[in-house]
Amino acid sequence: MRKFIRARALLLALALVAPLALTACGGDDDEKATFVPAAATPTANAASAEPLTVAVAPKSGAKDRPVSTEITAKVEGGGALSDVVLKAKGGSQVKGALRDDGSAWVPAKPLAYDTTYTATVTATAPDGRMATATSTFRTMGRPGNVIGSGLYLFDGNTYGVAMPVVVEFTPGIPEKDRAKVEKRMFVSTTPSQPGVWHWLPNGTQAYYRAPEYWKPGTTLDVRLALEGIPLSNGRYGNTDRTAKATIGSRLEMKVDNATKQMRVYEDGKLTKTFPVSLGKPKTPSSSGTMVIMEKKRETTFDTRTNPDPENRYVTDVEYAQRLTWGGEYIHAAPWSEGQQGNTNVSHGCVNLATRNAAWLYARTKIGDPITVEGTEVKLTHGNGWSAWNLSWEEFVKGSALPVD
Repeated sequence: MRKFIRARALLLALALVAPLALTACGGDDDEKATFVPAAATPTANAASAEPLTVAVAPKSGAKDRPVSTEITAKVEGGGALSDVVLKAKGGSQVKGALRDDGSAWVPAKPLAYDTTYTATVTATAPDGRMATATSTFRTMGRPGNVIGSGLYLFDGNTYGVAMPVVVEFTPGIPEKDRAKVEKRMFVSTTPSQPGVWHWLPNGTQAYYRAPEYWKPGTTLDVRLALEGIPLSNGRYGNTDRTAKATIGSRLEMKVDNATKQMRVYEDGKLTKTFPVSLGKPKTPSSSGTMVIMEKKRETTFDTRTNPDPENRYVTDVEYAQRLTWGGEYIHAAPWSEGQQGNTNVSHGCVNLATRNAAWLYARTKIGDPITVEGTEVKLTHGNGWSAWNLSWEEFVKGSALPVD
């Protein structure tokens, strides 16, 4: 089964079974059992060993357990949790897996609401001693107060090397609950690459990325095991979300305001240089590393609600590629071709000649990075998928869990 590494943690609310790699969620009082098999007695070491005990949570008789419940066991006597069998009353065995640290067993899917389950837990000691305990508990009914969530990753899609795993919450997750939620957000990469979650200050989004851009050809396997997680604001996670996606070839764009040029690199090789026009002084483009969030062959920019009368307009554009929530795009701008390469005249976008914008649009992917340098303002964290605009040290500080 897939091994999930340690994780630290909308255009619309969007739509994985996996071993996991984090500490367990807490449970109720424990159901204990002690067993020292006769097979463990022939040697002096085994005969003198203290009894192996297992305390299971949830305890037998527990009610109203969340459907996000994990099976945990406190083992004494030198052993460790080795196996869990969970069955619904009158039903089949539930699939799941131990976390990598052995601290808990996590069901592969949310448990059913208002259902009785029996867990049979086995612990094993290095000398072969085993102990088994059983607990029967019941899950809660479906809650009426849930928190919305979304995953900006689509099953089967191919993304650029800077594509962060982006999760959105409505309303935002309270700070006191973020570690609990982060423990249930699992990402596996093939080939394996380390990664960490980072929360925006208001808790509405969390990003997952590695220290460096993803390796081309990487598979991202994501499970947000959020359904039924109880939060301190009286809400519960609304649903589990999964996605399995691929990282494609490496394409990077670099824009220098001093030269008014865009350089395009494919697999590390400079392949094109285009003149650009950036945001004029009153509406400057943002300096920083952004990623392409959305692509539209044709669209209309309508800013008639802008409080500044000078920035109200309706314009049809081609080859539009969104960079920020605030409305910065790369797009074709035939009206500014005379200024491209020498003067900034846009409302914050990266203007290209139509032929150049078409060439670029045909090659880019959602998640391809673009770095703009030398403008009057810096990118605001959270204005777009700004995960790569932070150093690794800065990014790690945004995790709700300790990072090794």
